[in-house]
Amino acid sequence: MGLCLPCMGGAVKDVVETPDPEIKRRQLAEAAEKRQMEASSRGIKNAYSVEQKKKKQEEMEKRMTASGSGGGGLRIFLRKDA
Repeated sequence: MGLCLPCMGGAVKDVVETPDPEIKRRQLAEAAEKRQMEASSRGIKNAYSVEQKKKKQEEMEKRMTASGSGGGGLRIFLRKDA
């Protein structure tokens, strides 16, 4: 009539050691970066094309502000006889 208790003998090899805090921090940072990349590319088939369009749009905005053509928008003229 023997009892097999987990605290005897083989229980030592079942214990999982916690990793070093620096290793754990690095793993968490990598996982967060991976999640962020997946979320940013969700629903986009060609991420490179999207990045190129974004850069082109930013460049056009810089040119518009540098050229000083800020008044090139729509103008509204009100008729005085109405």
